[in-house]
Amino acid sequence: MANFARVLSELPRQTVRAWRQYFHPLRERLQRDPLARLETAAEVAIAADLGIRIDVNQATVDDWLRLPGISIHQARTLTRLSQHGVVFYALEDVAAALGLPDQRLLPISPVLQFCYYDESSAIAAPGLGSLNQATMGQLMTLPSMSPAIAERIMNERRRSPFTSWSDVHHRLRLTPEQTQQWMHFLTAGK
Repeated sequence: MANFARVLSELPRQTVRAWRQYFHPLRERLQRDPLARLETAAEVAIAADLGIRIDVNQATVDDWLRLPGISIHQARTLTRLSQHGVVFYALEDVAAALGLPDQRLLPISPVLQFCYYDESSAIAAPGLGSLNQATMGQLMTLPSMSPAIAERIMNERRRSPFTSWSDVHHRLRLTPEQTQQWMHFLTAGK
């Protein structure tokens, strides 16, 4: 055993890391049960290495909950948006829908799959703040915003503040394209 430890210590760190990942106990468990819950970023990397992917646009609440750092509320929000026709083209879309910085989702990105990814999709622009605080003028700067929809936003948020993009989508009866486009400019909630 001492010889084995000495040999390991002489190998490059990258090689040792690769061996540890290859012989990790999770690897065998995931091969038996590809739907097992992933607890850490290291486990996500092992799952990605095994070819396990979650199709972001088809994911169920249970699929999202398999990933570390995703809450039930976030899983439900993403699933609802997908069910209502919102398409996520990249990690930035998922982050915008959750009101999170992109970096927060980087650890789970190796297993996320964007089946309908289109390189000409909208690029996230600097945010204008919260939909609950945006002025009429700020709302009118959004692409494809009409005065009627801006007025509906103002009226709805007076009734009660928006809690998420799923809430906005449902209450305003927006098209999936509108929700998809605007979630990059404003946060919904808080």
